[in-house]
Order: sequence, then C-alpha cells, then structure tokens
Amino acid sequence: MADEKKTRRRGLDDFVSEETLTHAHNACEEWRKSWEALLPPGFVEHRRAARREMLLAARSVIDTALEKIETAGKQK
Repeated sequence: MADEKKTRRRGLDDFVSEETLTHAHNACEEWRKSWEALLPPGFVEHRRAARREMLLAARSVIDTALEKIETAGKQK
C-alpha cells in the first residue's frame, strides 16, 4: 500500500513551473527578512545559538540512550 502511494505521487514540477517556485522562494526570503527587521538586533544570532544548544541537548540524550542499549546488550 505504501509503495502504491509513492508511485501515484507526482513531483511538484508536474504542477508548478520553475518561475513559480522561484517567486515563492523569493517571497519566503523577503518575509523572513521583514520579520528579522522587526526584531531587536542580535535576536537572530541568539535564536540560532539557542537552536544549536537544543540540538546538542537532543544529541546528548540520544547518545546516552545508545550507550545504555549497548551496555545492556553486553551484560546479557
């Protein structure tokens, strides 16, 4: 069933022209820039730093879980 859905899906190129995709991308970029202009200076850098720290925390949780799995497997 999952394979059937994958084969029936069409790519975005079948429905949307390259020009449309370019305009949509440019619109998103301008939207992002307009929000950044409204925010205080340094906000974007702090947001990126916070996102990085959250990803590092998630990595740490995953690493710890993997270590516990490996340790449990060695004890058997």
